[in-house]
Amino acid sequence: MAAMAERPHRPTRVPSEFFEAYEGGLDPAVQLRIAHDSARALVHRVRTAAADDADVVERMVAYTDEHGLDTLAELWAQAGPRTLPGALWRLSLLRAMIRQDARGTALIYQRGSEVLTSSAHVVVAGAEAPTGPGEILRLADQVLRGAYSGDFAVALDRAAAFCRVSAAGAADLADDADAGLDDERAAVMTGRASRLAESADDFTACAALERRAALD
Repeated sequence: MAAMAERPHRPTRVPSEFFEAYEGGLDPAVQLRIAHDSARALVHRVRTAAADDADVVERMVAYTDEHGLDTLAELWAQAGPRTLPGALWRLSLLRAMIRQDARGTALIYQRGSEVLTSSAHVVVAGAEAPTGPGEILRLADQVLRGAYSGDFAVALDRAAAFCRVSAAGAADLADDADAGLDDERAAVMTGRASRLAESADDFTACAALERRAALD
């Protein structure tokens, strides 16, 4: 548990604000094709290797922690959100965001689960309740591992559900801040809720594409 909460050896250069536009200098033609090819090859290779070596997924996750997101960003960050490389990039980015601020993310998610008490999204996301930093870190790891070792569509559904619950939490916190006349915090939480909701839609769309064998 203690090891899970440690920060990556090489800090990931991701802002605390969720899913801000990533600036890069990729060649739109050649690099985008490489992004798609590399994403397919990586998923296939990890899944094939995992059948013989159960630790290969752990090494893949550890590599992301050690080297940050820079290597992935060079290939995948500019891919469309409803593509395989785009989905893999955003799953990695989601986990990095959680690891950078597990306490704040847990607060937003916990508030969302209270707002959406009867929602299936809370069940699909699968975080333990009550949800603290440790539980939210475990959820982040489970979702990323599931993308490489389990049903990819299910992993995307869990990411979508997490984003929807968190969006509800951020929106509710924005209402609290607005009522308390804290305009700055209200604006931050409102923006985060919007980005989370948009990401949930993208993950849901990717899951549907994956089930039709059309996510590329």
